[in-house]
Amino acid sequence: MQKTNHTHYSFLSVLMLLLAVACGSPGEQSSAPTPYFTADEDQGGLNLGSGLQAYVVAEDLGRGRHLAVNENGDIYMNLREATDEGGIVALRDTDGDGRADDIQYFGDFGGTGMAFYKGNLYASNDSTVFRFTFSGDNLIPDNAASPDTIVSGLPVQTSHAVKPFTFDEQGYLYLNVGAPSNACQEQDRTKGSPAMDPCPLLERQGGIWRFEAEKVGQTQLEHGYRFSIGIRNAVALDYNSADGHVYAVQHGRDMLHALFPEMYSEEESAEQPAEEMFRLSDGADFGWPYCYYDPSQDKRLTAPEYGGDRQQADRCEGTEDPVMTFPAHWAPNDLLFYTGDQLPESYKGTALVAFHGSWNRAPLEQKGYFVAAVPFENGSPTGSYEAFAEGFAGVATIEAPSDAQHRPTGLAQAPDGTVLISDSVSGKIWRVFYQEDESMAMN
Repeated sequence: MQKTNHTHYSFLSVLMLLLAVACGSPGEQSSAPTPYFTADEDQGGLNLGSGLQAYVVAEDLGRGRHLAVNENGDIYMNLREATDEGGIVALRDTDGDGRADDIQYFGDFGGTGMAFYKGNLYASNDSTVFRFTFSGDNLIPDNAASPDTIVSGLPVQTSHAVKPFTFDEQGYLYLNVGAPSNACQEQDRTKGSPAMDPCPLLERQGGIWRFEAEKVGQTQLEHGYRFSIGIRNAVALDYNSADGHVYAVQHGRDMLHALFPEMYSEEESAEQPAEEMFRLSDGADFGWPYCYYDPSQDKRLTAPEYGGDRQQADRCEGTEDPVMTFPAHWAPNDLLFYTGDQLPESYKGTALVAFHGSWNRAPLEQKGYFVAAVPFENGSPTGSYEAFAEGFAGVATIEAPSDAQHRPTGLAQAPDGTVLISDSVSGKIWRVFYQEDESMAMN
């Protein structure tokens, strides 16, 4: 029987929430904000869009990946590797200031994927999707030691191993099965090694698979459905309720100069290919490994491993175009379509993309390391992206990922409409909210 997680708030927490309500809707909060809507003096180290403010919910939690928030505001974060305490961290605010003061760990695995569906917490490691259930006001799931197994037997691999997922409104779970390859060569990332044609990895990997969201005991080959293919690795997945489609943002291929120095300079390899955002549909093919997206020509081209000469696109016929592209090697690691009311109305439907940051743009400066906002309307982008939150790296110039103090990895929308962002370096969580400038409110 499905168990329900009931809301848990202390008396002070309830009081703070009532005060927040009394302060009004976004843009109407009083000049004396409640502790819940009080930013850190340095905005948690972030640079934010106009009117946005932030504070640190908790830090030093472990290498954070994706986030999920329960209906009562409890926060859960999957850790890339399990610590001695556990692989999932649970956080609760008991005094109504928005910061976590009850922090507990559970689970004996680490992973990436994490989301709530019908009151239950789903989490994945590199081979399995689990389901945790709750009763009463418990912070830790009832079955923390023995969660339900929803999907198992997923391919375990040395690269692009993570299995992030999302849910639609029809009862399906959509799961990324990344390809453990750069461009499907016989010897991966090896100059002169021929490409496999057709690419055998596409039978199980390099695409998005669909499963029943609530059915236990599923395996990929027996129960899974290959929904969309030609996607090298999509750590960023989310369902857009505005148009009823799942979207993905792909990690593009690498090493154009290293493998084909006669065709690409180091600078050209740093700027290609574009990171692509896809609107998924049943049977759609997005071109990997046969194609890549050249932002300088604004089109998809045949990959050099498959005979491409930087002009022809014969292997790309019949593939689906991206709905949007981003600069190369920014490493999109999460996607969130904002549906809340705490941020201004202009954010409604916006796609937030967490860019984990590049490692392979040398000799150019590494880029990414921020959260972008893409305006959406009727299921399509209506303009270019802009910065939602920056400053995670904490340094002006990034020559290598190890230079970054923090790297944004997970996004979640809390029930109150605030936005949470996780960090993969030390395990920091920020809450971003909107607070109208007092001088503007007085006009």
